[in-house]
Amino acid sequence: MEPILKVEHVDKAFGGVIAAENVSFEILPGQIMGLIGPNGAGKTTTLNLISGIYSCDKGEIYINGKNVTKLPAHTRARMGLARTFQSPRFLQRSSIRENLMLGLDLADQIGYISSFFGKKRSDFDTELSELMGMAGFTVNWDADIQSLPYGQRKLLEIVRALLTHPKIMLVDEPAAGLNSKELMRVLEMLQFAAKKGVGIVVIEHQMDFVMGISDFVTVLNFGKLLSQGTPEQVSSDPAVIEAYLGRDIDAEN
Repeated sequence: MEPILKVEHVDKAFGGVIAAENVSFEILPGQIMGLIGPNGAGKTTTLNLISGIYSCDKGEIYINGKNVTKLPAHTRARMGLARTFQSPRFLQRSSIRENLMLGLDLADQIGYISSFFGKKRSDFDTELSELMGMAGFTVNWDADIQSLPYGQRKLLEIVRALLTHPKIMLVDEPAAGLNSKELMRVLEMLQFAAKKGVGIVVIEHQMDFVMGISDFVTVLNFGKLLSQGTPEQVSSDPAVIEAYLGRDIDAEN
């Protein structure tokens, strides 16, 4: 099976600060990779490089076998790459439905204007209802996006990503700020996506969550690859314990 995402020897520096150095990994369809490391380790920078927000200084990135290193972010999105952010990002002063449909339009999945008429609107509503049932809440889709509490906006961002039928999802700290019930919904949605063959990269500081959901884990430290393997291998790696996991333990004692 060919990787759905391949990152090869990627470097990125901002002035004299190295944010990523010789970072490499690959993900097969249906795999979930946890990307962990201390604050400033280069995790979000890596997602920004994959999604095209930043350009690589060195190295190459492939999506579904195609070299996308020099392609812009919107082109990568239309190739099946979806992204969520640590803080949910929506078009303010617009309805929930408009935000979801605009996300689909940007991913070239549906015509924004034509979606309000005919079969496309009906198909959209059906799929949306199914995903929102999985997310565990119902809302008035014509309500202002700002009416939703923070946890529901985090869930809605994952729903929006899934509506684009992605091949790859980059998920930045999905557990941050969520209660236990919302966290379980996130877990179920990401596992649902993986069963559909979506490759997923998850950045998360909650170790129970990321170790429980990931097929394998990549650890960064100061922009460099520190460790890589199954959750069991990584969590018992002395270098990881010293650089990252051990810090949490020390902070609690």
